[in-house]
Amino acid sequence: MKKILTLAFLAFALNAQAQESDSESPKTPVGGRPNIPNDLTVEFGWTQLTNRPADLAINFFGSRSYNVYYQKPFHIFGENSGFVLSPGIGISTNKFAFTDDQNLFRSSTLGAESSVLKKVNSVYGTTIELKTNNLAVNYVEVPVDLQYNFNKKDYSKSFRLSLGARVGMLYQSHTKIGYDSPTSGAVKIKQSENYGLEKIRYGLHLKAGSPGFNVWTTYYLSPMWQAKRGPFNNEANQVSFGIALGLF
Repeated sequence: MKKILTLAFLAFALNAQAQESDSESPKTPVGGRPNIPNDLTVEFGWTQLTNRPADLAINFFGSRSYNVYYQKPFHIFGENSGFVLSPGIGISTNKFAFTDDQNLFRSSTLGAESSVLKKVNSVYGTTIELKTNNLAVNYVEVPVDLQYNFNKKDYSKSFRLSLGARVGMLYQSHTKIGYDSPTSGAVKIKQSENYGLEKIRYGLHLKAGSPGFNVWTTYYLSPMWQAKRGPFNNEANQVSFGIALGLF
């Protein structure tokens, strides 16, 4: 599903590029990015949980984010003000690896749209050898960024800072568990459920850098789980950070 959505956004971006090229005929600088008046950005990074109970710990290197955003920049306050407003659309994919070989399972008392944190071998047997163990949470997001370019004469060569907002809708979540068992051999289990996650999330986004490369962080103000539907009745928030590449 993630690959399909990524290809769809790329097709949409290339179609928009083709339509604009008829009237604008943008130039491609030698050794640089295509000078197209739209932004397609790919973000790579890590994700953590804040405001969480101690028992809800996640592995740093196993918890990652991969995001793709297509945005349309609009000059505001004049062509040379340095300010640009960039609304758009994108997808945000996040993986969480819980410590101590734990993962989410549906709560037997709360039922659908709920979760508890358990050791995987307490569910599938103490003799298993765990190979893969993570939670994937994926969103369609609408980003809006207010950007300031320090080089007001040429935004394409400017250092820039931007503060923005993200509103996302959960479209898919699942756990992925793989293990070797002496009785059943290699086993892979992908369980798609809501796990009590909030369906809508919103947060603030900060980034700094050049048009082709920047560093970024996103802090989600909304809790990750619905009230009293997640593990330990937590009120944890997601925070992600990393690097980004501007494809054009």
